[in-house]
Amino acid sequence: MLGISEIIERIKDILSNELGQKKVYDRDVAAALGIRPENLSMLKKRGRIPYQEILDFCAKRKININWLLYDQDPLSLVENTERFAYVKYFKEINASAGGGAFNYELVCDRLLLDEKICNLLGGTAHLAHIEAIHLLGDSMEPLLKDGSIVLIDKLQKDVKKGGIFLLSTPMGLFVKRLKLRVDGKLEMISDNPNYPVEVVLPDEVELVGKVVGSIEKV
Repeated sequence: MLGISEIIERIKDILSNELGQKKVYDRDVAAALGIRPENLSMLKKRGRIPYQEILDFCAKRKININWLLYDQDPLSLVENTERFAYVKYFKEINASAGGGAFNYELVCDRLLLDEKICNLLGGTAHLAHIEAIHLLGDSMEPLLKDGSIVLIDKLQKDVKKGGIFLLSTPMGLFVKRLKLRVDGKLEMISDNPNYPVEVVLPDEVELVGKVVGSIEKV
């Protein structure tokens, strides 16, 4: 890992570029990190690194922390990082058997995906638009089984070509196959023939996104 003096010089280069190649001093680095100049001077003398302040500095500017602290080429990290791509996993949210409105304030976990699944979903850049929730009930069997995790692509909301979607309704969340009728109404279809087809107006439901995959329990 680089020392504090080398890290400060790198931060100076970043700030100089932001300021139009103007000369940058330690006091400017201290201001950018949100600490007092005398505190930065003390840290520099003691060889200590203000990690939290540097993490915030990098996050704000979308700078790779490994490059700043370890002099690692960001491109060299991409391959290994993509092996551990993830989607947001709202494990407390259930669909198909109700469960309430889709609450984005709930704390989400990370659901790790391997490289092949990631590529099937459009690559790591697209994963920010995909979220995972639980499916309850047998209304979409045999395709989607009770207790499985469904992956929802929030960018896909066009029902003209049909497909399976996550819907938010006054009665809760439901995963249904949708068919747009010529009269403008939507048919909410269950793959399980034991469940009747429901017909609703488009403004009676909110499309959260399209189901693009599922993970089943063994």
